[in-house]
Amino acid sequence: MKNLKEYKTKQGELLLFTGTPNFTILDDLVDGPGDLWHSSLDQGYKNAFQDIVYQTAVYWWYLNDFENVSTSISWRVNPESFVVRKSVWENLGGFDEMYESDSMKGLDLGYNLLRIQSGVPLYVKNLFKSEKNIISISKNDRYLFYRKHVKPHHSLYMMYRKGIFNSISEFRAYKFAKKNYRYKKVNSVSPRELKSIEGKPTVSLIIPTMRRQKYTQLLLEDHKNQTYTITQAVIVDATPESERDSKYYRQQDFNFKIDVKWQTSKGSCRARNEAIELCTGDYIIFADDDIRILPDFVENHIKLLQTYNADACNGLDIMAKTANQDLSDLKKKLIKLGKKRWKVGASQNFNNANSCVKKEWVTKITGNDINFDGGYGEDGDFGLTLLKSGAVVLYNPYSVNLHLKPPVGGYRWWGAQSKVLGKKRKKQPWELDKPVKFIRPVPSPTISYGILKHFTTKQVKEWRVKHFFLYLFKGSKKGFLLRLFKYPYKQIQFSESLKYAKRLIDLGVRYK
Repeated sequence: MKNLKEYKTKQGELLLFTGTPNFTILDDLVDGPGDLWHSSLDQGYKNAFQDIVYQTAVYWWYLNDFENVSTSISWRVNPESFVVRKSVWENLGGFDEMYESDSMKGLDLGYNLLRIQSGVPLYVKNLFKSEKNIISISKNDRYLFYRKHVKPHHSLYMMYRKGIFNSISEFRAYKFAKKNYRYKKVNSVSPRELKSIEGKPTVSLIIPTMRRQKYTQLLLEDHKNQTYTITQAVIVDATPESERDSKYYRQQDFNFKIDVKWQTSKGSCRARNEAIELCTGDYIIFADDDIRILPDFVENHIKLLQTYNADACNGLDIMAKTANQDLSDLKKKLIKLGKKRWKVGASQNFNNANSCVKKEWVTKITGNDINFDGGYGEDGDFGLTLLKSGAVVLYNPYSVNLHLKPPVGGYRWWGAQSKVLGKKRKKQPWELDKPVKFIRPVPSPTISYGILKHFTTKQVKEWRVKHFFLYLFKGSKKGFLLRLFKYPYKQIQFSESLKYAKRLIDLGVRYK
């Protein structure tokens, strides 16, 4: 493997590189969110090392690379062609030399940076020239990677999934990794110092709500006390007319514009889309109706996005013990969290309770897929859709909320109906023209829909296999026979979930 060379940008930052990058774009790249840049997806590395599926199943956004975009978050790094900030390289301690192949060293570097060390590895088209490389990972390297990054039972599960005919060679590789794995200490990427806000960007706030006017009002009061004031709050409220209270949402009580739309359609996805149409801000903050926020919440969202030149961010969501806790309780929780809080990096999920997105990106992806209404998974779908479109979504530890979770109200009322069968059941939007009768689909069909939408047939199959493997063997030994007895019915429920999900797939993504 070649030694890394040094390049100093116009800003004075030192970069390390190998291969022959397009130097004309490096100065622009360092002003962005990336910590490492490559063109590996055009060099044979696209979707390489799919064996991580035995650990992640379909529960990691970055299992597959994002195609047909010029820039995207990607951990699959060609060790012969990349650029990295020198400070980040020193934190990571370079390549892990325990692996047999250089390809695995590059993949390990990118994975470690993205998933563990709070960094942002970026694919950049035309940073390096395209190449045709064939990537082959040995069994020894595969088990060394698992030994390093995940718990031992994942290695055993992978051995089981590789099949009986490969059991001897797989076991040898497992033993090899157990003997030859060497711990390597690395440091996380430190957050950048947030810069002051440039210009006077406008901010719209979206709050979908239902039967929670009191809690929505509390959030609006918190926004009245912000160090950077929003321009507009758009409230889409599905509270029945007979339960509405006119003392809430009064324009004269606030120092920003209040737009209220009384929702007649069903679902939080529709509510957010209706709100998006009314938004005028340069940025959109998505919020749940049951959160409380500190005075620097909005300011820190804008500061982080501007400092990193990123497209969206997902804030720190802290759960309250009771619905009556307040901001003093939030401050205590932050003190207890301590230094663990301070990591930025690429977001590993998306939460509509606390997120901020540039308006241009919301417009680009249109909005929320209403096929998720009545169920779960719309947050993750929205975030993953942003990523697949080429957006960089960061985790923002500076903008914090306290999530109250009141026992009544909210759009989850519809989700709760999924457990009801018979005449008392309220029809769910995802049922379309085929209401659930005697068999309740599990998992939620909208969860299955999101998985079918974003992952391959092979990965969906692996998800199902692992789902039932864990169902049978993760519980107590005493309950095994009962779980085995229920197993056929559980399979039927799973198949029902997939049937509803496939009907949504056939229907296609919808926004209205």
